[in-house]
Amino acid sequence: MKAKLIGGAAVAAVLALSATLVKPWEGYSATPYKDIVGVVTVCYGSTNGVQNKTYTLEECEATLHTELGQYLVGAANCIGKPLTENEWAAVLSWTYNVGVSAACKSTLIRQINRGEPASVWCYELRRWVYVKGRKKPVRGLANRREAELAMCLGNSQVSP
Repeated sequence: MKAKLIGGAAVAAVLALSATLVKPWEGYSATPYKDIVGVVTVCYGSTNGVQNKTYTLEECEATLHTELGQYLVGAANCIGKPLTENEWAAVLSWTYNVGVSAACKSTLIRQINRGEPASVWCYELRRWVYVKGRKKPVRGLANRREAELAMCLGNSQVSP
């Protein structure tokens, strides 16, 4: 992780803030299910190595913490400018949802790296409300992006 962009103490705060965004929007399921695009998912939106079993709450919490850490490293590797904790939390929640590859190729990250103010690039989150080529926005994603936008701009409203 780029230490100059996010310090160790800030990492814990960013992970905690991101979890408050991710949990209500991903929801909790101890058993695997197929998400809106047919991907097998469990716990709080985890899609990595999902097994056909019932997961404990403790397993789900640990998985979320581990995966958020991995996604933070991925996002930090393509962001070359410092962000506030709230901005990191919003970016991390969004990255967890869209994936590191898509995030790193996005206009949002390019705007951050160009040094545009958060009052500009945070609004790019609103563009990420479509699923698999659908022309109509997904209401749940639109609502999640509004919560991420609020966090990004410094308002911690996060619940669905």
